[in-house]
Amino acid sequence: MAKETVKQGDTCEIFCFDEQKVNALKQRIDEVDGVELLFKALSDATRLKIAYALTLEEELCVCDVANIIGSTTATASHHLRFLRNMGLAKYRKEGKLVFYSLKDDHVRQLVSIALLHAREMD
Repeated sequence: MAKETVKQGDTCEIFCFDEQKVNALKQRIDEVDGVELLFKALSDATRLKIAYALTLEEELCVCDVANIIGSTTATASHHLRFLRNMGLAKYRKEGKLVFYSLKDDHVRQLVSIALLHAREMD
């Protein structure tokens, strides 16, 4: 079991809190319930790569996605279905082909902001 090392200075030395701030935030904190599912969907490296590819291209067929991520169409389809079920992607059928795109611009913005943040951390 790993132990967390607490550096001196990174925690309060006494226990006190701002009652007004805490009470105001407690009333709103549950607004984030369910949002963790969005991050869970994007926390998988393969799904994040797919979402990123869909930010660069308006829509891609399952076969395109499989080639981009270097997988089988079954694997690509599984990840795309997961993104769709999580409300991040949508699809349309055209004959025997299935094309996926991001559900809305918010998803595109999330992926772009995360990428920008990661680049700035380097």
